[in-house]
Amino acid sequence: MRKQMLLSVHGSILSWYKQHGRSFPWRRTRDPYRILLSEIMLQQTQASRVEEKYPLFLKRFPTLASLSRAAKHSVVRAWRGMGYNNRAVRLQQLAKDVMRNHNGKLPRAVDELDLLPGIGKYTSHAIACFAFGQPVPAVDTNVRRVLSRLFPLASKRRDIWDIAQEAVPPRRAYDWNQALFDFGATICTQRNPKCDICPVKRYCPSAFRINGKIAKPAKREPARDGIPNRIYRGRIVEVLRNLKGNRALSLSTLGKRIKSNYRLRDSAWLRKLLQQLERDRLVSLTNGSSAFLVRLAK
Repeated sequence: MRKQMLLSVHGSILSWYKQHGRSFPWRRTRDPYRILLSEIMLQQTQASRVEEKYPLFLKRFPTLASLSRAAKHSVVRAWRGMGYNNRAVRLQQLAKDVMRNHNGKLPRAVDELDLLPGIGKYTSHAIACFAFGQPVPAVDTNVRRVLSRLFPLASKRRDIWDIAQEAVPPRRAYDWNQALFDFGATICTQRNPKCDICPVKRYCPSAFRINGKIAKPAKREPARDGIPNRIYRGRIVEVLRNLKGNRALSLSTLGKRIKSNYRLRDSAWLRKLLQQLERDRLVSLTNGSSAFLVRLAK
């Protein structure tokens, strides 16, 4: 990676970010808990949706301490509309661990953050950079794509995280990582990247060569009658979340509420979904006197 080229790329992308960077509430804070919450919410959820739910969740659980003390079903209910509800459960588990083992404060170092429950490599680096100012990369899908296109030869020989670390400007790590997020989301997109208006096209070996040639076939995901299982999982949690108190539903009643054409032949499939949700600590399954019962986990 040539130093002069890298300096030029830094200048161009950071200048672009200064003009076109998106404004989000989590970019106006360095509070570790708020950064953590935003990063967990942004996993597999559009930023516009997170922007709506983020302040509501913070109003309900303003601190790690309040989140750790809450009933699990209250946290899951507060997560309504975000999808992937097991993220809410993992977030609360993390809060309890921090309160119990770290005096209520998130660790500052990447290697310590990595040890927290439910924290992956990306999230630990994002918190270290955005909350604590550490000069480390945060490689999400957008960043991986941008760097792989800018440095295609290096990305074939080396791990993308090593390339990302080398590319981080030590004094502007925060801005650089945020700039790459926005740049990948709006300019260097997966399909039909806007090479004609890209500020670094003169440095990019991939410019003008990738339009119409980079779409990959979508991976098939488990489904029932053409609807992905993840949709049914969300429906299950939503139905249970709307029950008053800690009420439970029978398997057949729940099935009819999430699938309009539910039949007895669907029961084994539904049980499997419920067992997955139970492993994720989102629901509780019990054998009643006359029926299999399902409720939100406590």
